[in-house]
Amino acid sequence: MRYPITIEPGNDTTAWGVVVPDLPGCFSAGDTLEEAMIQAEDAVTAWIEVALDAGQDIPTPSHIEALRTAHPEFDGWLWALVKVDPAMLDDTVERVNISLPRRVLRRLDARARTAGETRSGFIARMAVEGPAAQA
Repeated sequence: MRYPITIEPGNDTTAWGVVVPDLPGCFSAGDTLEEAMIQAEDAVTAWIEVALDAGQDIPTPSHIEALRTAHPEFDGWLWALVKVDPAMLDDTVERVNISLPRRVLRRLDARARTAGETRSGFIARMAVEGPAAQA
């Protein structure tokens, strides 16, 4: 899957700005065109991960020509595509095998019980919400 991006040209004193019109609020920048495009890929990935974690739908990529017509504010900007790995949209449950020291496993299970969750559910929530979710 590829998302169109629009790039505001930079110069020696101004960064190259990037906007992803299909993903509201998704933008990035870079000191060079190449860096701006790499940063755009990272921004798209982060935007999609946050949206999925929040249970939101992911917009389908538009065609560049449709976006150019719909967004005259980007006249004079460059257009390109950034690739998104379709696997990041896959919520298929997969069984995994991990190895942990028993003392760590006991702590993990105790925290999961306290949270009223299974071990797998607790680990998944920690991965999605991060350390702040432990409180």
